[in-house]
Amino acid sequence: MSALQSLNILLVDDNQHMRAITSAILQSAGIRNIREVSDGAMALDSLRDHPVDLAIVDFNMFPLDGVEFTRLVRNSPDSANPYLPIIMMTGHSEKHRVYEARDAGVTEFVVKPITAKAVFDRIQACILRPRAYVKTDEYFGPDRRRKDSPAYKGPFRRSTDQS
Repeated sequence: MSALQSLNILLVDDNQHMRAITSAILQSAGIRNIREVSDGAMALDSLRDHPVDLAIVDFNMFPLDGVEFTRLVRNSPDSANPYLPIIMMTGHSEKHRVYEARDAGVTEFVVKPITAKAVFDRIQACILRPRAYVKTDEYFGPDRRRKDSPAYKGPFRRSTDQS
């Protein structure tokens, strides 16, 4: 039995065909606990009633898009799970959009058209290589740095950091 089979996944996309494709990819790995909703507001409601292990969300949705959904999951005082791994799925891979999603607290990013390999690589990254969470005045979410520098020798990362 695959370890993925026990996952509870929330799939959020306003395009029913994209949900069907993504759901079929997930089911091909034995994942059966998939809750589908069509926008970020419905996703927030669903999280309150049905705890999940991972959310896969579309970037562009109305009335609540994936970035705002992520911000609310991370920062809302009544968030059901601020540590929820969130994979952003989008056809918009421009650098500023990737940064916007990252800065909202997205855990991983996958570009449409999606492939099974890309989806499973991101799921495995969330599960097998979870990143520590960081809380600052401006940000709460997974550590945005992908690697630690062995040459780093102190408590600060920037020359402008103060003690």
